[in-house]
Amino acid sequence: MIVYEPAASAAARIGEAVVAGRRLAGRLLPYGPDPIGPSFRFDPVDRRFRNGRADAVVPTGPGDPEPWREAVARIPEGPVLIGPCAPEEEVRGAFRAAVDAAIESGRPVYLLDPDPAGVPDGAGGAAVVLCSWRPGRAAAAFPGLVEAKAAGLPAAALVPLLPGWTAESQEVNALIAAALAGGAASLSAVVPASDGPGRRAIVEAREAAAEATDRFFDLIHHGDWPVEMSRRLSAFHAACTAAGLSPLPPRAVGRGTPAGNVRAAARLEELAETSDRGDHYAALLHAAVRWIDEAPRDLAAVAREGNFRKVFPFSDEIRQEAEAALAAAP
Repeated sequence: MIVYEPAASAAARIGEAVVAGRRLAGRLLPYGPDPIGPSFRFDPVDRRFRNGRADAVVPTGPGDPEPWREAVARIPEGPVLIGPCAPEEEVRGAFRAAVDAAIESGRPVYLLDPDPAGVPDGAGGAAVVLCSWRPGRAAAAFPGLVEAKAAGLPAAALVPLLPGWTAESQEVNALIAAALAGGAASLSAVVPASDGPGRRAIVEAREAAAEATDRFFDLIHHGDWPVEMSRRLSAFHAACTAAGLSPLPPRAVGRGTPAGNVRAAARLEELAETSDRGDHYAALLHAAVRWIDEAPRDLAAVAREGNFRKVFPFSDEIRQEAEAALAAAP
């Protein structure tokens, strides 16, 4: 039996992270970080499978937006991830209270696996729904897409990239079909954590969904991940692009955030995700995204005045990419 126990305060994780290529400044946790229910779920932030809990005490945040406003105020400027949600949302209301507080604060918001009761109406691009993949559910691989579309919210489908499973061409085609059927704007392949516990959880998730063969075990535990993942990721991106799906989720837009700032940040995030120049270059790009997210001015106006190069503290190469996006802003 699951027991929902009121938490002492609104739970927040402060610290930068990346989910499916998009930068996060922090995370709100209305029901804690772990999945609820009997099945495995893939956490796209920690990039590992977690086994659902069917018998647990779940810390439940307040159903009043005010404590969540205080929690949001402690997070540095930039997008905020909220979730995952819980089946008791309709009764508890903690997820929706956190969503309302974050949107009202002007933050760009990503909603991770919301229950239908937690999906806001009329939020537009201020909130983007992230639907993580559920193993063994071909007809409903990405729960939440339909509800997001009904609420008028952009939505993204996220799946772990797994050789011998989700990275195989037949499965990729099925995932693309499921994402398109649900109205997703994107389908993102997330490279899972490759440490020992991460690999063991992958095999356990496969065994729970279907029989895990010896070949699958060898691919996961003994495969050359850097080489294999680079090849598989490129093929996955190409298949999604051919089907009209972006490889990255839409970027959430905070209310009042200048359009140019959003476009420039999104462009640099996309470069960080798709470039083959290594982790150091990606880290520089995400540092530039952080600088843009924290900028107090409309950077498109700064660029029109010819002053962007004077204030942007990164290389000319990165600056030129940002300026091109700023110039395209309405």
